Formats: sequence, structure tokens, C-alpha cells
Amino acid sequence: MKNRLHVKAPGNWVNDPNGMIYYKGQYHLFYQHFPYAPRWGTMHWGHAVSPDLIHWEHVGVALFPSLSEDQNGCFSGSAVEENGVMHLFYTGVHYNQVNPKDIHQCLDQDFTSAQLHLTSKDGMHFDVFGDKEVVIPALTDPEIGDNTHTRDPKVWKGSDAWYMVLGSTTKDHKGEALFYKSEDLSHWRLAGQATTKQKLGWMWECPDLFNVNGRSVFVFSPMELIEDTDGYADRAICMLPEFDEKTCTMKFPENWQLLDCGGDLYAPQTMTDADGNRISIAWLRMPEPVDGIWQGMFCMPRVVDVQNDHIYFRVLPAIRDGFCKKTDSLVSACGECAMIRAELKEGESLEIGGYKIWRQSGKVCADRTDVYPSGAKGWLHAETPQLKEGDLLEIFVDPNMIEIYANNGEYVLSQAVYGLGETFSYEMEKKPEIYLWNE
Repeated sequence: MKNRLHVKAPGNWVNDPNGMIYYKGQYHLFYQHFPYAPRWGTMHWGHAVSPDLIHWEHVGVALFPSLSEDQNGCFSGSAVEENGVMHLFYTGVHYNQVNPKDIHQCLDQDFTSAQLHLTSKDGMHFDVFGDKEVVIPALTDPEIGDNTHTRDPKVWKGSDAWYMVLGSTTKDHKGEALFYKSEDLSHWRLAGQATTKQKLGWMWECPDLFNVNGRSVFVFSPMELIEDTDGYADRAICMLPEFDEKTCTMKFPENWQLLDCGGDLYAPQTMTDADGNRISIAWLRMPEPVDGIWQGMFCMPRVVDVQNDHIYFRVLPAIRDGFCKKTDSLVSACGECAMIRAELKEGESLEIGGYKIWRQSGKVCADRTDVYPSGAKGWLHAETPQLKEGDLLEIFVDPNMIEIYANNGEYVLSQAVYGLGETFSYEMEKKPEIYLWNE
């Protein structure tokens, strides 16, 4: 199965992106995958590859349970390259109490988590029966972290060794990051612990620490960050901390920002592309399957940038360049991805197949009530913070996802949609421009 721009479930279920890496001239995107039904279950790692971050091909399942430590799921993780060899790291889960009526579910959150490692010499073949090793067993000291909720290893090469960050929770139910250090990628020792003064959720999923423009960027997904009965309590956020590699300590700023204003994106991961850009991809949470067949997809690759203490998520230039076929009607884009450029002023609005966008009090607002399942989880209305008048919007329209980039990625608002129509209307002084992919 092949995808363009948006990687979608090849069938059944996907969630978190994993193991993103540019390896031997090809981009690899692994992902959490339940291959048996369009619902969450025992996690495998699906695998897609691309020559350019635009055209993707699914190449099957890379990882699946085979050890006691991962018999109930190969959870999220990352990939690095050393001497031409790809190294995968992930969280293995073992249920202490299996639901007898559904073996793909755990009872009472009673499970243990360990961190595992395996290698591949070509990035396509993985010896899941003979090559896996447990590099960090389930934690036993609650002063360090939780033996259940410690997961999602992100590994990178520092100035003197390899480093790993894990998400965990403290004894007093507060999210934290654990840092480990290794010289050989197999033997790891605890090097530091970090948490914020303010409580940001009770557990930090999918932590990711990297540098952009000389600044440390920390991206993570705190569980129950906010109280919300209609949307998602778990949100992906980012901030600009000060990280000391020698001591593995982190000084957190008071301010943080949402990864995306739409509320649906979660569990992002980043990698470095062939040109040295930091690229982010995140999972789009979807409340129900599409045509009863597949559920879950990913946003387009975004370039992470830092300017004036703000984190930008910009459109990949090659994607913007690909939308060069101008058209006058969105009808001709039916079934394809289209790009709309609009200078939205205060009080102006446009509607894309039932999805409404307008500007009010300096904010870009969106409403998907007419193109979202009734009663489904997720916010119907979303908005950005205030923006300057005249900022350009770049709106990417997929049959099941709309991404709105404001002011070249200063803020992005992305949401899942269902049953998007072909109509396009606007109440604006300047006519929006519509572009299709030219290939």
C-alpha cells in the first residue's frame, strides 16, 4: 500500500510514530500497529519507507511480541544508526492480569514495562526471535520511576556517549523524565531525573529532546494535562528548557506551548532529515474507523524551528513546492489533498466541505461540527492564540484531515474530519487560492 503526504493505516489500527530515521538514503517510519482490527490492541511495529518524506510505502510488520518481556506489546521507541547498523529501542509490555474475555487488553492497568533493543543491518529485516535484548529491566525502585508507567525510549548520540530519555511518573503521581547513558547501546546506567515545579500531567509519554538553532527543545505528551470531558485530557506540548548533558539535569521554563492547537495530534516524534532539518510527525487521533476498515493516520512532516523563544512547526518546503497546480474549484480536488492559501482578516471566513474557518479577536478559529461523528470524543471547536493581522494561512485539505498553518508555522491547527464535502465558499476581501498536487 502506498500513501502520499499523509501516512495512513494500511488497514486496522495505528497510533504513535516510532523509530523515525534517515538510514542508507531512505526515510523509515515505524508506527504502533494492531494488525487484526481497527481498534487498539496488542502493539506491533508497522513499517513504512520513503525516498523524500512525501511518497510512502508500507512494507509490513517489523516487530511483534516474542519474549516474556514484550509478550503483550511492542510499545513506542526510537531508532539510531551506528557503523551502518540500525538500532531499534522500544518498550516491551507484559500483562500481569490479562482480560480473559479479550487477551489484547489488560485488567486494572496491571502490567510491567521493560526497555528492549535489537538491530538490523539493512533496516528491512529484523530477527525478532533471536536478536532482542532487555537493556533496562522493569524498574523496582519507586524513587526512580514506576515499573508500569515507564516507557517510550528516545535515544540520541551526545558529545561523549549515547543518551536515552524515558517518560515516567513519580511516587506522588507527577510526570518525569529519566535519563540514561551508554557507551555501547547495550549497557545503560541511570544518569539523571527531571520534573517540573508545576504539575504537567501525571505521566510523560513519548519524550523527545533535541537541539534546534542552538536551543534545547523538549517535546512530550503529558497524560491528563487538562481536565476535559469532551476532548482529550492528554495533550502533546513543547518547551525550551536548559539541558546539561554532563549531569543530565534539566532546568524547565515556566512557559510551554501546545504542539498543535487542534487537540487531535499526539505522541509526536522527531528525526534529522538528509539536509539537517529537524522533522516532526505526530499521530492524528481518530474516534472511529473510516469505512469500517482503517483508523489512525499521521500529520504531514513538519520542520521544527526556533525563533524569538517560540517553537515553529513549518510546512516542509518540498511539500509546499509540490502544490503548484492552480485550480478554481475544490470539487476537482475530491479524493486528493489540496492546499488553500488565504489572507484571513478579522471577521472574514471560509468553509471547506462543511469545515468552517474564521478569524475572531485576532485568533484563527475552526469548527468541524458538520464533518465529525456526533458524540465522538474530540473538540468540535478549536482556535489559535492571537495572530497579527494579514498573516498568511496555508490550509492542507485531506479527505480525513485538515491542517492549518498560520504565519509560516507560528501556530498549527489540525483536526480529523469525516464526510468532508466538495463545496468551497468564502466571505473574504481577497479570494483564496487553491492548488492541487502536480505530479
